[in-house]
Amino acid sequence: MSTLTTPITPAPRSWALPDRGKVAMASLIIAESAIFTIFVVAYLFYVGKSLTGPTPEQVLETPVFYTICLLSSSLTVHFAAKSLEGGKHVVFLSLWCLTALLGGLFLSGTGQEWHRLVYEKGLTISTNLFGTTYYSLVGLHAFHVAAGLVMLLVVLLFGVAGRVSQREARRIGVLVMYWHFVDAVWVVVFTVVYIIGR
Repeated sequence: MSTLTTPITPAPRSWALPDRGKVAMASLIIAESAIFTIFVVAYLFYVGKSLTGPTPEQVLETPVFYTICLLSSSLTVHFAAKSLEGGKHVVFLSLWCLTALLGGLFLSGTGQEWHRLVYEKGLTISTNLFGTTYYSLVGLHAFHVAAGLVMLLVVLLFGVAGRVSQREARRIGVLVMYWHFVDAVWVVVFTVVYIIGR
């Protein structure tokens, strides 16, 4: 007597494509991480090899306050995005504005540091290897902060105009990824330049 067996096939899983914005931002972050890695390695390779001064220990002051500002902005931008997802528009705008303010403070601190280094300490990008690698690495990061700040301000303007709602929460999340990346890179730059490199 033969029995017929029917193979049991599992129900097909529904699979959705990942969000294009998040995939694009993740790809950008990976590429930018590679660039930052090159600059960090160059800084570490050349630190202490300058034949003339000034040296890092002679001129660098640790920017603790501005670092706290930038790292705090990661919290404010995170909670701003969560507020938008929850439909709390006023809270979103307040926290988003605070994020932009903290980012602006950080950039202002970088500008003040560079002014002091150039005009008081005589350190320029062409002074020695330290100056070249320092301004290249910190400048690359400052450029990324400035680009993120422009995007934050554009979103803020649209938000004040009433053009940002819960529907845009996913897009806002993509920008939040970028801002977290900028903050994470600063932790590496801060450690390399102001702790290890001194």
